[in-house]
Amino acid sequence: MRIISDHRQVEPSNRGASAAIGNFDGVHLGHRSVIELAGKAAPEAPLGVLTFEPHPRSFFAPDAPPFRLMSSAARASRLAKVGVEKLFELPFNAELAALSPFEFAQGVLNDGLGLSHVVVGADFCFGKGRLGTAQDLAHFGEVLGFGVTIASLMTHSTQTVSSTAIRQALSDARPRDAAAMLGHWHRIEAPVISGARRGRELGYPTANMSIDGLHPPAFGVYAVLVDVLDGPHTGSYHGVASLGVRPMFGENKPNIETFIFDFNGDLYGTNLSVALVEHLRGEAKFDGLDALVTQMDADSARARAILAAL
Repeated sequence: MRIISDHRQVEPSNRGASAAIGNFDGVHLGHRSVIELAGKAAPEAPLGVLTFEPHPRSFFAPDAPPFRLMSSAARASRLAKVGVEKLFELPFNAELAALSPFEFAQGVLNDGLGLSHVVVGADFCFGKGRLGTAQDLAHFGEVLGFGVTIASLMTHSTQTVSSTAIRQALSDARPRDAAAMLGHWHRIEAPVISGARRGRELGYPTANMSIDGLHPPAFGVYAVLVDVLDGPHTGSYHGVASLGVRPMFGENKPNIETFIFDFNGDLYGTNLSVALVEHLRGEAKFDGLDALVTQMDADSARARAILAAL
């Protein structure tokens, strides 16, 4: 997959794509249906996605709590897996935010990227003040000469599939419901960082990862699937993870600590992808380390049984 980050400098080989437009946070089933429509609308054209970095919500409200389901790198990886050939990941800045709807359609979509067809959701808004609608874009496409398809919103169990609904499911400790809307397990992808090494002393060495900038799922212990993405231990494993602020030790910066079953190796600096499968329990403070280890034993046994049944 080719990533293009400047609509003013697009090589001829990267023009002419049929692209789905949106933020694609999570790359959920609704997003995938829009991407599939882009492929069907112009099957002879390269399949593209147009998105923005940072997320416009972060640009307009930089001090808001973290809300993203995935980092830009994880999003790019997921888009590549669903067949996207051209990822137009444009910087969202004051210049872009100031464009009127028609200026965006003409200067970015048509003259800049040279898109042959675009697909947007029925609730798509764009341009300064989010004044442009999907219907406006269809009209601009007729004027400027590119095709436009407006996709209906997807529902799951009478609920619209959206990044917002997925965040709520994760906040409610319902990772399987989130996965049903995503079409894949919700994953946290990040490099392994140094920790306090307490787990090693307790017989439970963990791979620690930051969740900075991401929407925090419900705190607690999860049965997880682990993909080691690089290094000598590349592969897929089962495990159990603690996500939260570690009240047993008085710490308050959220992270995720994963114990990988039947694993022995150094993962520092390695990139991991940890999929949340089932929430086993909330965070708790125990009366001593013996009680903590007893609970960890029980958590591990339960996680093994859940993952074995997948």
